[in-house]
Amino acid sequence: MEGAVRVQILSQMGISEVPSQYIQPPKNRPESVTENIADLSCKHVPAVDLCSEKESVLPAIREACREWGAFHVFNHGVPTKLLDGLRRACLSFFNDFQMEDKLKYACNPNFAASEGYGSRLLVSSENETVLDWRDYFDHHTLPLSCRNPSAWPHFPPEYRELMANYSDEMRVLAQRLLALMSESLGLKASCIEDAVGEFYQNITASYYPPCPQPDLTLGLQSHSDIGVITLLIQDDVGGLQVLKDGEWLLVDPLPNAILVLVADQTEIITNGKYKTCVHRAITNASKARLSIATFHDPAKTVRISPVSDLVSQSSPPLYSSVLYRDYLSSWYSNAPEGKRNLDKLLLDTSNYCSALYAIKKRNKNSQVLFHLCNEIKFDVCIEASKAWGD
Repeated sequence: MEGAVRVQILSQMGISEVPSQYIQPPKNRPESVTENIADLSCKHVPAVDLCSEKESVLPAIREACREWGAFHVFNHGVPTKLLDGLRRACLSFFNDFQMEDKLKYACNPNFAASEGYGSRLLVSSENETVLDWRDYFDHHTLPLSCRNPSAWPHFPPEYRELMANYSDEMRVLAQRLLALMSESLGLKASCIEDAVGEFYQNITASYYPPCPQPDLTLGLQSHSDIGVITLLIQDDVGGLQVLKDGEWLLVDPLPNAILVLVADQTEIITNGKYKTCVHRAITNASKARLSIATFHDPAKTVRISPVSDLVSQSSPPLYSSVLYRDYLSSWYSNAPEGKRNLDKLLLDTSNYCSALYAIKKRNKNSQVLFHLCNEIKFDVCIEASKAWGD
């Protein structure tokens, strides 16, 4: 069981000041938080109608992925009854049951991202210098071999069935969206999914209680998601912000829409053509907020790299390849701080051009590759040889 105090308990105690471990450093604090969160102005995240003709859907997705890393989809095929039912069930778990009953599902404090009810994202408090103002329940839902509904709440009684059905719907939608994203880049529909392999999916219901000092806290710190694609629904309270052109913009909740967030592995696979979305959650003083995020990741044994069709002499690889296990470990070790983890994989493209030139000049002699691998990054040489057809 996780030993951290639940944020909901702190909120219900009626405290007037948040404990020091929840106070963000000044540079990370929200610039403007009002009693009415809807008063926060924002530019609108793009919205895509999936029932439109593909000729209009593909350009819309391409622009959204390049410029925002996020977009809403509607007419997505997921039943509204399921969306509303799951939101109600998750909200009921947090609000309608005794803490002692909820704590029976507490996550294991010794493992990062363990399934269950928790408040602390990371295992090590040394790296987690500031805590998020939220509680959550994390469900491991795919592959089916990882799905154990008995580890999920049995109250309200429809909770487990709703979560399982929602998981299945999100898998289908994620596959559909990755196919459209691939086609929007001129790739075959299965390209991104082929690079990812079997989905490892988990669903996190996040509950953000009212906060007495929302100007000092964050419900969720700034980060980009580490996987491939995230699908998110929220209630009508609002509080999710995305970083666009250096400005934090509030994402208006759209009824029955699902928010799509491009994640780190997709930026790598698309060689930076599609951008991961940096986002965070702010709090407010009067209303609790609920969101449900569905994450789709590769298996830990999958190696992720830019797809070869998007790498050429004129478009060198921007990222080195990475074993997803290592990427995951690095993220949990260093805490979610913007895109720091992803930026570690950036390549020096001048090295790539040097490798490509040497391969061409020496008639693709394998010894050249051997020496280059000792002089510069191994991944640069491999991608350069692929681009030259070696």
